[in-house]
Amino acid sequence: MKKIDVTEAIFAIKKEKNLTWEAIAEAVGMTDVWVTSACLGMNSCTEEVADKLVAFLGLPAEAKSVLMEYPTKTWDEAIPQDPLIYRLYEVVGVYGPTLKEVIQEKFGDGIMSAIDFSMKVDKEENPKGDRVILTLNGKFLPYKSW
Repeated sequence: MKKIDVTEAIFAIKKEKNLTWEAIAEAVGMTDVWVTSACLGMNSCTEEVADKLVAFLGLPAEAKSVLMEYPTKTWDEAIPQDPLIYRLYEVVGVYGPTLKEVIQEKFGDGIMSAIDFSMKVDKEENPKGDRVILTLNGKFLPYKSW
């Protein structure tokens, strides 16, 4: 099996069993954002998590090793066409330089890690329209001089 085969199988099972990412995450003891990313092939599972995913979803046994493979974290560099993904792309395009300036003013010359990192998606009920809350939590990594 290839990563795309496992991802397609997961989506089919998720639909067939009417599961949510939250339910899958709870079953394997991880967060919904991380589990979704792993199921999309962008993170690798530990053996324990892969075992739990295979068992909970009823995936073929060969899916375990695929879930444990190290990912190649690449994406299509064309401008996204999906409206939600495009808006995130737009946020980074419009506010990226601002975030860079503010982060470097507060922390110094460096970057936010996407390796020592967590992310959370929350919903805020609002009479003017529900709000999406994205929390990106990354370790600050200063650039080194040598």
